[in-house]
Parts: sequence; structure tokens; C-alpha cells
Amino acid sequence: MRIEWLLCPICKSKTRLQLREDTELKNFPLYCPKCKQETLINAKDLQITVIQKREH
Repeated sequence: MRIEWLLCPICKSKTRLQLREDTELKNFPLYCPKCKQETLINAKDLQITVIQKREH
């Protein structure tokens, strides 16, 4: 079972979440503590797709 850190799609730094290869996320609000941005993502088979970028 592979586990990888979820990276911020904006600044490419590690977030506080890890993703397993059997995890599926839909419309997940991913928050990055470094750049303080929230991004709506989907994830399946460790592949992440960005739906929408939000700025605070």
C-alpha cells in the first residue's frame, strides 16, 4: 500500500494530509498552511485534479 503526501497544487509544498492509493476524494477543500490558499480537488489512484482555486 503506497502512501504519499498531498502536495499543494499552487506552491507545491507538503500539506498536512497523506493520501493512500485506495483513497478517493471528490470536491475536497485542500488548505495549504504555507501559502494559505484553499483549492478544491478530486483525487483517485494518487492522481490529483484541481477543480477550483480560492483565495482568502
